[in-house]
Amino acid sequence: MKHFTASILSATVLAACLSSAAQAAPATYAIDPTHTFVTFEAKHFGTSTNRGRFDKKQGTVTLDKEAKTGKAEITIDMGSINTGTAPFDGHLKSKDFFNAEAFPTATFVGDKFVFDGDKVVEVSGHLTMLGKRQSVTLKATGFGCYENPRLKREVCGGDFETTLQRDAYGMSYGLPFIPNDIKLVIQVEAVKQ
Repeated sequence: MKHFTASILSATVLAACLSSAAQAAPATYAIDPTHTFVTFEAKHFGTSTNRGRFDKKQGTVTLDKEAKTGKAEITIDMGSINTGTAPFDGHLKSKDFFNAEAFPTATFVGDKFVFDGDKVVEVSGHLTMLGKRQSVTLKATGFGCYENPRLKREVCGGDFETTLQRDAYGMSYGLPFIPNDIKLVIQVEAVKQ
């Protein structure tokens, strides 16, 4: 009887350890392009706010909720800029701004995640654009995870934002009349793989 009880106890402890290890493993999430938008806001000569977005983006996020770590990699197609006005899009793609022909993509790689409980509140890393790599910290709002009823998989996401200095990337056209500060918002949802 003692041997039988010890075996059951050992099996229970082993199952608990395996279950805990399985929960603690990092999970990979693929960016859902239909619920992920990279947008920007910039003042136009100090008056109204110009807004635009990049329609093509892809990437992955790895989260280890137990260890409170993660990594995000997002690639943005700079030629997919969309402000709703074709001539403005053309100017933004030109050498004056994003130079999309010479630099067709921008990438954000975030490898320092800050959590508050179960919620990601900040992601720091580097944004490479126009061939220049700069440190960036994105503040998160509304981060959460849910079980998607249609996909039957976990989806995590939120809004992540920062303010960039465009001249740090060599984008100095129109300064100081067109302001240097650009608000960048990455609204992201990613599906667990």
